[in-house]
Amino acid sequence: MCPLPLAAAAVTAPRTPLRLLGRGLAAAMSTARPLKSVDYEVFGRVQGVCFRMYTEDEARKIGVVGWVKNTSKGTVTGQVQGPEEKVNSMKSWLSKVGSPSSRIDRTNFSNEKTISKLEYSGFNIRY
Repeated sequence: MCPLPLAAAAVTAPRTPLRLLGRGLAAAMSTARPLKSVDYEVFGRVQGVCFRMYTEDEARKIGVVGWVKNTSKGTVTGQVQGPEEKVNSMKSWLSKVGSPSSRIDRTNFSNEKTISKLEYSGFNIRY
């Protein structure tokens, strides 16, 4: 059983301005600078170490949308979308931090592009 990430264990105040709360995360992000989308694959000791759960938690803290899942070849793959600076923060986390018990050997990013609107409304683990 994985220990809960600190952010999941604590209740935090919303960072989104009140006027945007009723419109959701996607609506809040659409008012920001240009949106980016990037696919990723993380190599190393990334399965069986709560990597997906921590990735989901970090993505929600940063404020990006997308998904994460394990692959049959022992890697973790997914997609991240959001404002460029937030996507870059998530890329850094996926390359250097990960879950506490993980070991990231390398992270490949592909299909990085500017998008006009978000394709997801949140960040989720896929199975």
